[in-house]
Amino acid sequence: MKLNERSKELTEGIERAAHRALLYATGMTESDLKKPMVAIVNSWTDMVPGHMHLRELADHVRQGISEAGGVAKEFDTIAICDGMCQGHKGMSYPLPSREIIADSIELMVQAHQFDAMVMLPGCDKTVPGHIMAALRIDIPTVIVTAGVMEAGNYKNIKNITLTDMREFIGKTQMGKLSMDELTAIEKVALPGAGTCSMLATANTMGCLTEALGLSLPGCGAALAVRSAKASIAHESGKQVIELLKRGITPRQIVGEAALHNAIVADMTLGGSTNSVLHLMAIAHEAGVDLNLDYFDKVSKTVPYICDLKPSGKYPLSILSEHGGIQAVLKAVERYLKPEQLTVTGKNVQENLAAVEAVVDEVIHSVDNPIRKEGGIAILRGNLAPDGAVVKSSGVKPCMWQFEGRARVFHSMEEATDAVSGDRIKPGDCIVVRYEGPKGGPGMREMHMTTSLLVGRGMDESVALITDGRFSGSSRGPVIGHISPEAAMGGPIAAVQEGDIIVLDIPNRRLELKVSEEVINERLKHVKHPQKVKGGVLAKYAELVTSADTGAVLRGSRIRE
Repeated sequence: MKLNERSKELTEGIERAAHRALLYATGMTESDLKKPMVAIVNSWTDMVPGHMHLRELADHVRQGISEAGGVAKEFDTIAICDGMCQGHKGMSYPLPSREIIADSIELMVQAHQFDAMVMLPGCDKTVPGHIMAALRIDIPTVIVTAGVMEAGNYKNIKNITLTDMREFIGKTQMGKLSMDELTAIEKVALPGAGTCSMLATANTMGCLTEALGLSLPGCGAALAVRSAKASIAHESGKQVIELLKRGITPRQIVGEAALHNAIVADMTLGGSTNSVLHLMAIAHEAGVDLNLDYFDKVSKTVPYICDLKPSGKYPLSILSEHGGIQAVLKAVERYLKPEQLTVTGKNVQENLAAVEAVVDEVIHSVDNPIRKEGGIAILRGNLAPDGAVVKSSGVKPCMWQFEGRARVFHSMEEATDAVSGDRIKPGDCIVVRYEGPKGGPGMREMHMTTSLLVGRGMDESVALITDGRFSGSSRGPVIGHISPEAAMGGPIAAVQEGDIIVLDIPNRRLELKVSEEVINERLKHVKHPQKVKGGVLAKYAELVTSADTGAVLRGSRIRE
C-alpha cells in the first residue's frame, strides 16, 4: 500500500494540477507531494489553560512526523473550558461541542484526504470528540493528550486543585476563609498550562485514552509542561508513520476489549461520571454495543485503588511519579483483556510485560484497596428506570444510604441560590430537573451547587439528584444522568416538594416513595418548560438521545 494512498487524490495525475498549485502555495515542495500527508489536529486556544501550550507541543509532533518521512499539516478545533462555563448559561454548550468537534474533524480530514492524524486534545469534550472523529474516519491515528497541570500551593494549603478552589467559596460563605484569603488563593491555585490537576473529566479522559490504546504509554498522566510530554509528542509523530506502514487504524484498536479495559481503568481510578457518557459515545462510533449495566458489572468486580482528588488525597500531577497509567493498569492486570492492540503496535500484555508493579500511598494493592468496588455505580428504580450514575468513590459512607425530603428546582441557578440563601436543610434531597440533554438543552453540570454543599459541610446530610450531570471534580452524594430525563416524560418530572426520595448505593437503588399510579397521574399534568427557541442548542435538542445511551446524536453512527 502506498503511504500516500489517500492524499494522492490531491497530488497525482494531470487532473490534479490545480490541487498541486494550491499545495505549492502552502510551501510544499515537489518531493513533499510524494510523502504521506499527516494532519496535526490541534485544539489550541489561549482562552483555556489546558490548551494554551498546544502550539509548542504540536511543533514536537511536527518534527517527529518529518523525521519519519511524512508531511505535517495542522488545523485547530474549538475547545471550551467547562470550568469557565460553570454556574451560568454557558454550561449548556460544552457537551454539544463534543459532537461539533467530531464533525469538524471529519469535515477537514475527509475533505483534504489526509493519510494519517496526530491529535492534540485536552479538556473535557475535546478528548472524546477527537476520539469519536478518529473512529469515524479510521485512518492511522495517535492521540497526544494535553497533559496535567501542576497543583497550586498557598501558605500551609498544599496541592490546591480546581476542586478545592470551588469548595473554598462555600468555606468563605461560612466564615472559614476571609475574602482576602480567597482572592490570594485564586491567584496561585492554578500555576499554569495543563488540564486541572485532579481526576476530573479532562484528566479522566486523558488517562482513559491511554487505557484505550490510542496514546503512547506514559502520555495520560504526564505533566503538560515537562520534557516527558514533549518527548511523547515527538515520538507520537514518528509512530503514526509506523502505524501507516502497518495499516493499523483506530477501529482495529478500539473494540470490545479496549472499551472493557478503559472501564476497568475508570473504576480503579475513581474517574469522572462524565466518562460514562463519553465511553458510550466512543463505543457508538466504534460500532460496539455498550450499556450502563456493563459499567456496573465491572464496578462490582474491580476495586477502587487510586487515592486521587477529588475523591482522594493526592493531585493527579504526582501520578506520573508513581508510574502513571501503565502502573495503574499493571495493578489491575488480572481484570484486563490482554489481547487488546495499542498504538505501540503491541498488545496490552506486551506493553505491561516490562512495567514494574507499584504499591504505595497513591496506588494501593487490589488485595488491599481503598474500596472493594469501583469508583462509579449505576442506580435504578422508579425514579430512574433507565439508570442514573453516581461517583460512589466520592460519597462518604454515612451517605451511601439516605432518605431525604425533595426540594424541587427547574434549574441549577435556582438550586444554587437556595443553598447560598440557607434554604436547604439537613435531610433535604435537592432535585434539579429539566437540565438533561434535551431539556437543558445541553445537560449542564451542577458543579456550583455541589461545591457549595461540600464547602459548607453539607455533604453528610444533603443529597442532590438531577437529569443533568456533574463536573468530574464534583464529589458528595450527588446522582446525575437520571434517565429518562424530565423533558422526555421521565418520573423525575413527577417529583413534588416534600416527597421522600431513597438513595441506596450498595443496593443500586434510587426510589421515589410514591406509588406508580400517582406518578403516572402527575405526569399527565406536567408542563415542560421550553428553554431555547433557536440556534445550535435547539438543533441539538432535536437530535440528541438520552444520557443512558451516551447523549449521542441520532444518525451519527457509521453503518457497516
